[in-house]
Formats: sequence, structure tokens, C-alpha cells
Amino acid sequence: MGAGIPAPIRSALVLALIYLFLVGVSSLEAGIKIMGADTQERLFSTVSNPIAGLSVGILGTVLVQSSSASTSVIVGLVASGALGVDAAVPMVMGANIGTTVTNTLVSLAHVRQSAEFKRAFAAATVHDFFNVLAVLVLLPLEVVFGLISGIAEAASELLVGSAGTEWKSPVKAWVKEPVGWLEGAWAMTDAAQTLLGTLMVISGLIIILLALTFITKNMRTLVADRVERSVNAILGKGGGAVAMALGVVITIAVQSSSITTSILIPLSAAGVIALRNAYPITLGANVGTTITALLAALAASRPEALTVGLAHTTFNVAGIIVLYVIPFARDVPVRLAEGLAEIAARQRTWAAAYVMGAFIIVPLIGVTVLG
Repeated sequence: MGAGIPAPIRSALVLALIYLFLVGVSSLEAGIKIMGADTQERLFSTVSNPIAGLSVGILGTVLVQSSSASTSVIVGLVASGALGVDAAVPMVMGANIGTTVTNTLVSLAHVRQSAEFKRAFAAATVHDFFNVLAVLVLLPLEVVFGLISGIAEAASELLVGSAGTEWKSPVKAWVKEPVGWLEGAWAMTDAAQTLLGTLMVISGLIIILLALTFITKNMRTLVADRVERSVNAILGKGGGAVAMALGVVITIAVQSSSITTSILIPLSAAGVIALRNAYPITLGANVGTTITALLAALAASRPEALTVGLAHTTFNVAGIIVLYVIPFARDVPVRLAEGLAEIAARQRTWAAAYVMGAFIIVPLIGVTVLG
């Protein structure tokens, strides 16, 4: 998108792209429904194990480099009835871990300067450790007691009604016509039902990814200067609630937690911002990125889709309460990140091994062995 586009036109373009994103989510839902119950069961029977679901969430997010995209797809699958809330919640938790790979890769750009790399790698991996620890604490509570999904389901029921029913989303009505055009276009190929559903799913995925990519690019252009000023304004203030709120606002504005956290890496590498000041901004980014799944749920007709979107928000807020609000737990992710950065600064191959192991090898084992 050209840098010379006036802000009002760019803003209108973002609104059009959001509409296109909602069309993509609805197309994905329609395609899964067309494929039929038997196909759905075969496709998603492997994610009934929560560890396998967690691993799928990590790998899927690493693949598309966006938790917004992967959680939107998960919401679409739940909206179609192909995926249950119990299976979807671990996948959403995995997406939270997978999205941190971007800022970890960004930190590797500083690998030639030992001191800079140590600071950058610590700033990147503090996000990793927070999300992994949040999963270690909250996934067992979800599996045993249904803690996260229970809170989300109660909120969803208050807003749109109980599970198993349909609610008349106004957004669903707005996107119905273009989804119908898309289905009609593919139906003209005389494709069998399963193939037609597959084509709709692929179309939906492409639309979601493209729309989110251009939304992020345009929003970053619109607010880039303000983002830099806002981050600079909180430097040296010790972070805390203000820094966390800033992380939420920036991430909602740019529609990408990866952009928010990646902005912090060069600042941390240069020593401009301390790790303990950057840390709460990343936590705010975790919460801010959940807005996309909630937006995707508006294009669905099942309350369960909204439940998953709310579960994403609930998980991140609960993680902050457990690992940041409680004083003795607050420094644990920071100390783990500093320790790993110390090792990686001395032996660079450990950094590469960490990225491959945490984001590729371990999730693959989770899918293949436990799936």
C-alpha cells in the first residue's frame, strides 16, 4: 500500500478490509458446514487431546506468523460446529505461545553484538516464558475444572444466549450476500460436496490472511508515529499498569501483538528501555490481540464462537492476574528470560536451538505422539 495515501482514504480502506476479513470468516464457516459431519470428524478428531490441540495452535500460528489469523480460523471452525469449545481453548492457548516466535526471530538480528543480543533476546523471550508459564498454570485448571471456558461461556450466555442455539448477528447478515456469491461461483464448477466445501474453506483462509495482512500494514502506517511517541513517553517510568494499557491500545490499533512486541526489541537491545519496563507492554499486547477473535465471532451465528473469543481474552487476563499481579510470581518470567539470554549470549547456537525446539520440534512431537 502506497505511503502517499491520505489518512481518511486509508482509514476507509481499513474498514473495507475488516468487512472482507468478516466475509472470510463466514466463508470458512460455510465451507466446513458444506463438507459435512463425517469429514469434519476425520479432520479434527486428532485435536481431542488438549496437548495435541495446544501443539496445533503453536504450529498453526508459527506457520502464518499471526495469532490473530490462527485464532480467527479457530473461531470459524467452532462457528461451523466442526470444533468444540473444549478442543478450541487449548488451541487458542497454543496460538498465544506461537505468536511470540516473531519477536524472538527479530532479536536474532542483534546476534553479532554480544551485549545488544543479550538484552534483545531477554526482551523477546520474556514474552515466551510468560505465555508458557500461563499455559502450565491455566491449562490443567481448564482441563480439570473448565475454568477458562466456564468463565467465557457465562459471559457469552449473558451477551448472546446459551450454547446450542443460534443468535442473529447483524454482522452475519451483512456478509451473507458476498459469501453466497462465492459459494455460487465455486458451485458453477460442478464440484462434489466435499470439494466445494474445501474450496470455500481455502477461499476463506486466503481472504482472512490477506485482509489481516493489509489491515496490519495500513494501521501501522496510520499510527506508526504515535506508537513510537507513546512508547518513548513511558520509558523510564517503570511500566506497570500504564505500560500494560499502552500495550493493549497499540495492539488494538495495529491489529498485531507481534508488531507491538517487535518494536520493543531494538529499543531493548540499545538499552533505551529496561526489560522490566518492556515486560508489562508485552502483557498488554497479549490482551489487545484478542480483539481479532472477538471481531471474528461477530460474523458467526453460534454463541460458542463468541465463547472461544472470550476464552482467549479470559486466558490472557487470568495469566496477568496469576503471573504479574501476584508479587512473588512477577519476576519469574523476567529471571528465566535473563538466564536464557545469558546462555545464548555465550553460545549463539543455543538461541537457534531454542527457537527450533520450542516452536517447531516440541509442538510437532505433541501433534504426532499425542494427537
